[in-house]
Amino acid sequence: MSTRTAHPTLDELRAEALAGGRRPRRYGTWYVAEHMIRAMRAYGWTIVVGAVGQPIMYLLGLAVGLAALITAPISSHGQEVGYLPFVAPALLVTAAIAVASEEMTYPVMAGFKWRRYFYGFNASALSSPQIANGVIIGATARMIVAVSAYYLFIWLLPFGAVPNPATGWLSILAGVAAGIAFGIPLMAYAGSIQDDKGQFALVQRFIFMPMFLFSGTFYPVETLPIGLQWIAWISPLWHGAELGRAATYGADIGAGMIAVHVLDLLALAAVGYLWGRRVFTERLAK
Repeated sequence: MSTRTAHPTLDELRAEALAGGRRPRRYGTWYVAEHMIRAMRAYGWTIVVGAVGQPIMYLLGLAVGLAALITAPISSHGQEVGYLPFVAPALLVTAAIAVASEEMTYPVMAGFKWRRYFYGFNASALSSPQIANGVIIGATARMIVAVSAYYLFIWLLPFGAVPNPATGWLSILAGVAAGIAFGIPLMAYAGSIQDDKGQFALVQRFIFMPMFLFSGTFYPVETLPIGLQWIAWISPLWHGAELGRAATYGADIGAGMIAVHVLDLLALAAVGYLWGRRVFTERLAK
């Protein structure tokens, strides 16, 4: 007695394939973010030491050690504040930007060139924008962890680094926003690079370091010559640090300037995002 196996029609196979692709299409961004976060476990210890330890060393060495020699308060925005409360929010923002400079450079390059897993993602039901979104969310998750740990540290310090703890936690949001504003354009740039010829080292030396030194991290921007103040004006670190200072010790920067700082960070992130989506779409289509 013979049995015949009914072969599915082309329309049935197409419907089955579409049904199987609906879930990754709906949650594809989160699948990519999960992959990026799981990959971080391979260098989890360096995440703690690099992203949190370095700003803490700066805080202890410069803010606590140097603050012991600086008896006069810092004058900023027409008010006087101790040196440690002034520096701590800026170093918190620096921690987020340091994470962005790591997660938005070599891992992106690896996804396109060395390990090419972005092409594997794109061969599935995941779209190119979902891959870009997942990279951003994965890096943001690491920023949140690093900045939250750093804020907890400065909050527990017995030196008054956070005079207004009721609103001080908002500095975490300011730090993450600054990290995203710096990281997304960097992700787009990393995605556009075909070969690693030291471009990321140049970014560290000629973008990150000048931004770190001339964005009012250790002294008010007003003390700089006017010819150097523009570095701070275009720097996400300065905008994030000012928002952090408003949260941690109530820096009197005014509602108008708060709006300027927020809009600047949003604009940097939006422009970088549009650029990044285009880079990912064009490169993964090849």
